[in-house]
Amino acid sequence: MTKSNVRNVAVEILLQIEKNQAYSNLLLNNMIKKHDVKGKDVGLLTEIVYGSIQRRDTLDFFLVPFLKKTKKLDLWVRILLRVSLYQMVYLDRVPERAIFFEAVEIAKKRGHSGIASLVNGVLRSIQRQGLPSLDSISDPVERLSVETSHPRWLVERWVQQIGIDEARKMCEMNSVPPEQTARVNSMILSRDEAIKRLKNEGVECEVGAVSVDAIKAVKGNLVQTQAFEDGLFTIQDESSMLVARALSVEEGDRVLDSCAAPGGKTTHIAEVLNNTGMVHSLDLHEHKVRLINDQVSRLHLDNVQAQAIDSRKAGELFELESFDKILVDAPCSGFGVIRRKPDIKHAKKESDSTRLAAIQLEILTEVSSLLKKGGILVYSTCTIDQEENEAVVKAFLEKNPGFDLDDGIKEALPEVVHPYIKNGQIQLFPHYFGTDGFYIARLRKQV
Repeated sequence: MTKSNVRNVAVEILLQIEKNQAYSNLLLNNMIKKHDVKGKDVGLLTEIVYGSIQRRDTLDFFLVPFLKKTKKLDLWVRILLRVSLYQMVYLDRVPERAIFFEAVEIAKKRGHSGIASLVNGVLRSIQRQGLPSLDSISDPVERLSVETSHPRWLVERWVQQIGIDEARKMCEMNSVPPEQTARVNSMILSRDEAIKRLKNEGVECEVGAVSVDAIKAVKGNLVQTQAFEDGLFTIQDESSMLVARALSVEEGDRVLDSCAAPGGKTTHIAEVLNNTGMVHSLDLHEHKVRLINDQVSRLHLDNVQAQAIDSRKAGELFELESFDKILVDAPCSGFGVIRRKPDIKHAKKESDSTRLAAIQLEILTEVSSLLKKGGILVYSTCTIDQEENEAVVKAFLEKNPGFDLDDGIKEALPEVVHPYIKNGQIQLFPHYFGTDGFYIARLRKQV
C-alpha cells in the first residue's frame, strides 16, 4: 500500500465518521482489514485518523483565513485539508513536499483538477504565510476550546464544574495518546510472571501506576501476543480496574453486573472471586452478550452467566435481596475516555447528560432492591460530568434512605488514589495519572 493510499483511506474513514456518526475505533479496524493495511502503515493511518479527529477544531481555525474566498467546500475536501494540515503541524517526520503531492493526487482521484489546484493553493499559502495565532482569541474559554479542540459548550460546562485550571489540564491531557495497559488474570499468574512471559514474546512491560492488577506496555502490542490468546490478561484502563476492587468481593459471593458489556469488569470480578460464586452479567443487546461470553471463554472462567435484558427490568429475573454485591457501571456520556474515543467530544450534545442521568437513576433504583441487607452497591461511570455522577448518587440517596455512602472504598482501593476519595466517592480526571477519567461511588445497604 502506498502512503497516498493510506491517506486516502484516512479521508474515507473520517468522512464516514462525520456523515454516519460511525465509531472511529470499529471503523478503523474494519478499514485496516478491508484495505489490507500492514506494518508501519497501520501506525501512520491510526495516527492520522485519531489526530485529525482530536485536533479537528484547531485545524479548522487554522484553515479559516485561507478559505475565505472559497465557496462552500465539499466535506471530503475539508477533511483532506485537515488531514494534510495535521501532518504539517503535528507530524514533523513527514516532509511537506510529500504531503502536498499526496493531497493533490487524492484530490484528483476523488474530484477533479480544479479541486486539486485549490487544495495545493491552500496548503502552499499556509506554508508561505504561516498559521494564524491563537493569541488573537481573547476569551479564555473560547481560546481553550479552540486550542484543545473541544466544543465550547463542553469547556464551559467543565469550567463551571471544576474551574478553568483543572479544565485546561484535562483538555490538554485529552490530546495526549493513551498508554496501553492490561489487567493480569490473577487466577493464572502474577504481574511479575506476566511481564516475564511477555518479554519472552518481545513485548516490554512494567507494573501499572494505579491498579494492583495492572501492567503497562512500554514497547510492543499486547494484543498481538500468544499470552493474550491464552487468557493471561485483558486490555483495560487502570482506572477501570478500580471498579471491581471497590466491590470488595469475597469468594463465594453472588454478584450482579447490571450493565456489563463488553465484559471487562464482569471478568475482573470473576477473577477476584477465583472462579467461585457467580457473576450475573446483564446487557441490553444480544450481540454485546456474545462479547461478554467471548471474554469469559478466553479467560477460562466458569462463574459467569450473561443474559440480554434491560437492567431496568432486572427485578423480573431475580428475587429481592438475593445478591451480596451489585455493580452499576452505567451507560454514560463517556467524557472520561475522549483520549481513546476522540469522536465522543464532537458527537455528544449537552442534553445527553440530562437524558443519561435519568436512565442511570432508573437502573440504580431498580437493582438496589436486589441487594442483600448489609451488601455493597458500586455505581461507576467513565465520565467526569457531575450531573451523571455525584448528582445521580445524591438523587438516589434522597429517594432511598436505606442506603449510605460507604467509606470502606478507601480500604478497597490502592493508597495512591486515597487523596481523591471523599465521602465514599472518587473522581479521577485523566491528568491525575494519565488514565481514563472515572467516577466510582460505593454504597452500603443498611442492615
